[in-house]
Amino acid sequence: MRGYEDLFVWRRGMDLAEEVYRLCRVGDLKRDWGLRNQLTRSAVSVPSNIAEGYERGGRKEFARALTIAKGSCGEVRTQLVIAQRAGLISGADVAKGVAMSTEVSSLLAKLRAVVRRQKDDPERS
Repeated sequence: MRGYEDLFVWRRGMDLAEEVYRLCRVGDLKRDWGLRNQLTRSAVSVPSNIAEGYERGGRKEFARALTIAKGSCGEVRTQLVIAQRAGLISGADVAKGVAMSTEVSSLLAKLRAVVRRQKDDPERS
């Protein structure tokens, strides 16, 4: 493995961030600076935490970073639903982002379980 860029969950996290940025350019959400800012920060946090945790090299730190990334997926879903309920974005637009966030969250949970069972690799430090 070359690095975190090879992780499927990181690539899907990048897709999620890209989708959130797309959603922030539609409807009235593009004019709500506060929610748009929080939503994009949460989405960017997902692949960023995967990368940071991987680069730190330790199993425990990686597992913790995956937990943080998973929490950010929950933030993304919540903020998308808030945007929909506030009438800032359509339900059809929200559905794709919510589905992507749910998928990434599931992938993170599975990877975290694997990482927790592994032993630290001294060559990755």
